[in-house]
Amino acid sequence: MVQVLLYGYPRSEPEVKVALTVWEERISPVFDFARMLLVVEIEGREVVGRRYEPFGFDRVLRRVAMLSDLDVEVLICGAVSEPVANMIEARGIRLVPFVTGSVDQVLDAYLKNILAAPDFRMPGCGGRRRRRRRGLLPGRK
Repeated sequence: MVQVLLYGYPRSEPEVKVALTVWEERISPVFDFARMLLVVEIEGREVVGRRYEPFGFDRVLRRVAMLSDLDVEVLICGAVSEPVANMIEARGIRLVPFVTGSVDQVLDAYLKNILAAPDFRMPGCGGRRRRRRRGLLPGRK
């Protein structure tokens, strides 16, 4: 935790672990077929750590369990089926699906809280799951 002075009172900025499904330096278009996961640690709005984790499990339950094992709090991915999305969210992981773009641009947009912009939405996938997500960083609106 980082202590920040705000009007003379210390305030902690929480550390957040964000995972992005990756395919050739872009967000993997389908969660079920992603083979690599980028796990990013964020304090405030700064990246303090990032590492790649192999994610090539054939069973979706193992993929979801791995997210929990890594203490991921937010998952940014491409398309994901409703049953899988429900499993991810049941583990307390905030899901940001139907995202497209280069990993660095998407991560930057997440940090700036502008990931809901049309530039990062998969074509034809601007569905209800995307629109109900506001304030993607904890404590941010």
